[in-house]
Amino acid sequence: MAMDDVIPEAVGGSAVTASKRRRYRRSRLASLMAVSLVALLSGPTSAGEAEMKEMVKDGGCPDCSMVRENMRGLDIDGADFRSSTLREADMKSVRLPGADFSGSAMQRTELERADLSGANFSEASMRGVDLEKSILTGADFTEADLRDADMEQAELQNVIFHNSDLRGAHMRRSKAEGAQFVGAKLMDTDLERAMAEGASFDDARMEGVDFDRASLRGATFRDADMRRARLSSTDLTGADLTGARLDDALLRRTNLSGANLTDVRGLDEEALALACGDADTKLPRGFTIKPCGGYE
Repeated sequence: MAMDDVIPEAVGGSAVTASKRRRYRRSRLASLMAVSLVALLSGPTSAGEAEMKEMVKDGGCPDCSMVRENMRGLDIDGADFRSSTLREADMKSVRLPGADFSGSAMQRTELERADLSGANFSEASMRGVDLEKSILTGADFTEADLRDADMEQAELQNVIFHNSDLRGAHMRRSKAEGAQFVGAKLMDTDLERAMAEGASFDDARMEGVDFDRASLRGATFRDADMRRARLSSTDLTGADLTGARLDDALLRRTNLSGANLTDVRGLDEEALALACGDADTKLPRGFTIKPCGGYE
């Protein structure tokens, strides 16, 4: 129905003036815009108690569409959400260990403080997902899209990120000991103060990655692209950087004790002069490094 159709043709027995008609149209339009704005800004809709119980009974909901649903409180072991659409769903603090989210659409899904240990996110679309402070120990993100994801303070021990896209992700203070980032994209990723001892970054693209004050003892970076990487006050004790690219990397107060820099490319004496090492540090031919005694 057009707005003209609902405007009275007479008020008190007299014809409506053009001025009154214009004022009515403006008022009606403002009301419609307000309703539309409220609908646009409203939060996620609730999945409902009955639907949640059904989900628990069925052990998940593969191939389901739950866009912007409120799924807080969900607690299922080994849940099946394969190929589901969970964009912008509110799943804060859910408990879904061992769940299968492979191939799912989870852009901007809220999973803060969730227990997702051992879950499968392989090939999932998760750009902008919120996983802050979540438990993801042993999870699999092989070939997942995690651009701009928030994983600050997340537990990422032994997580698999093979060939995943983590460009621009926020992973400050995360615990990623033993995690596998082989072939991953970590350009401009923030890993400041991360704990990633024994992690593998082999063949990863890491231009501009931020590892300031991170602990990377025993980690491997074989043939990784680390151009413009920030490694200020980073602990790389015993790390293997064989064949890595370090053009324009910041090595201020970087601890390279026992590290292997054999065949490193792009390294120059000026950058290395800001770092420290020990007698076990392996350097390219012709390079020297000062001892770390004064930095400890």
